[in-house]
Order: sequence, then structure tokens, then C-alpha cells
Amino acid sequence: MLKTTDFDYTLPEELIASRPLEDRAASRMMVIHRDTGLIEHRKFTDFPSYLEPKDLLVLNDTKVTPSRFFSNDGNIEIVCTNKLSEREWECLVRPGKKMKPGRTLDVGDATGTVQSILENGNRVILWNRAVDEESHGRLALPHYMNRESDPEDRDRYQTTFARAEGAIAAPTAGLHFTPEILTQLQHTFLTLHVGVGTFRPVKAEFIEDHDMHSERYHISAQAAELISQTKACGGRIVATGTTVTRVLESLAQTVCKEHDSPFAISAISGETDIFINPPHTFRAVDTLLTNFHLPQSTLIMLVSAFANRDLILEAYTKAVEERYRFFSYGDCMLIL
Repeated sequence: MLKTTDFDYTLPEELIASRPLEDRAASRMMVIHRDTGLIEHRKFTDFPSYLEPKDLLVLNDTKVTPSRFFSNDGNIEIVCTNKLSEREWECLVRPGKKMKPGRTLDVGDATGTVQSILENGNRVILWNRAVDEESHGRLALPHYMNRESDPEDRDRYQTTFARAEGAIAAPTAGLHFTPEILTQLQHTFLTLHVGVGTFRPVKAEFIEDHDMHSERYHISAQAAELISQTKACGGRIVATGTTVTRVLESLAQTVCKEHDSPFAISAISGETDIFINPPHTFRAVDTLLTNFHLPQSTLIMLVSAFANRDLILEAYTKAVEERYRFFSYGDCMLIL
């Protein structure tokens, strides 16, 4: 059985990208060839040259919303993880011990009352009026950036094609794309709202004991048709990030009940808690563009399933040696 520590690596803190590059497309791109083990060092602007005419690039068009709030007195921090309605929110609350059912907090001119405490520790808060999210909300930047969000993040911690509001975190592999690059490529979108679970560490000793978080997704009829047609005609599905991969592989578990079943899907909305780790048979995704992920995270486990754990750890070692930039605002990796 694989242990969480089997996905560890050493990362110097100075390689964590806490700020974006001035130019989105200026990132470096490590290219991994799964068939030969070859590792190349390229630029993201080379990405289109690796795609073929039949290929379809699939991106996540979720939009990051300001989901982090502080009470007017500064004593309580909340992160809205799910809007049950405009005035009823499911929230992470810190410190939780102060916020028992019936307790209140003020954010701007809105007063929220804790209605209940869920099994996962989240609070359901009912507001007496809509919270002014633009004025009082902040982006919930990943903890490893070690800073508060600022006005630049409102634009840069967002893909240029973001349109479906609902994410807490950005689908970071998509941050590299400019409209100019996208126009060169056959592409489509699905939506998966990245939740706070993406930040949660794996605490189990053995990875099979990890309780994976669930996230909401949607695929339109047009996107479903394009994806199905691409698979039918022998083109590759090029997934932009682990979020796209999770959605498509989750659907593949249902669609491809037999190994040789065709991957054909229709418009669908739902939730997925799929935990992709070695070994996993990929039936939907053929090529993966992704950023560099945290040690011992579910994301590096997914990438290790797609390529090969030893090859991925070798690639990460080389990335450290070559001084790549890591995590959300960092460089990327293309796995062929």
C-alpha cells in the first residue's frame, strides 16, 4: 500500500511563487514524455506546438469569488464554502469555538447568525441581508503565499476565460493562457468549482484511507458533444489541470464500464469526490497540462497516477535543480 510520504519531495521556500509573472504566458513549461521518460525544458508559448489537429483542449471556466470575510471587530474569520442561498451560507469559521449556534457576527451592515454546526465542523450562517461581497470579501489565497490578497490578485488569480462564479481557488493550470493563445487551439470548457478541500492536507498514513472532498461540476451539451466526437475520431483530450481531469475521469468510471467501451457523454451536472492515485486507468484524459503541486498532496498523487510516480518525482527533482517556480502562480508541466 502506498503511503502519503511516498509522494514527498524537498522544496526550497524561495521557489514558491507568491506573485504572478508580469506576462501570463511567460511561464516555463517542463515537458514529460511518458513513453520514453524524456524530460524537456521549454516555454509555455511552445504549448500549441505539442497539439495535433484532432486534439481538443478542455479548460475549466470557473470564476473565483471573494469568499473570505472578517467580522467588523476583526475577531472572526469566515470562508464561504457553499452558498445555500443568497443569505444562507456554509462557512469555515475561525476560531470555531466562539461561533456556536445562536452566536452572531457583523460584516458591513449585514448580521449573520449561526444556525447549525455540520459534521465537518462548518457553520451554516443566515444573514439578515445580503453581504456586500465586493466591499468586504477577499480572495482566499493559498496559505503558502504567506500574504493577504491585493487588487492585482483580483485579475491575476483568475483565468482570462473565467465566467461561472463559484470557486474558492483558481484552476491554476489555466492561468497561463491568454486569449491570443486560445484562439490558436481547438478548445471547449467545463465547469468545476474548486473548493477549500483543495488546500486540505492528506493526514492519513496510507493514501487509501484519505477522505476526498467533493466538488460541483457542469458540462454543457456542446462541450459534451465535442469531447465525445474527439474521442470517437481518435483525437486526444488535453486536460487543463487536475480539476478537468477529475471531472472527465469521474464520468469515465460510469461511461466506460468495460475497458474498451467508448467514452461518450451528454450534458450533465453533479458532484465528484473521485480520488485519483496510482494505479488508475485513465479512460478520458490523454494529455495533461498542470502546475507543480505541494508535496504529499492529492494533486501530486493524481499526476503520479497519470505519468509514473518515480518519473514524476524525478521531474520534480529536476524542477528544483532548474529553479522552476512552484504552485499556483508558478510554472507548468505538460505530460504527453
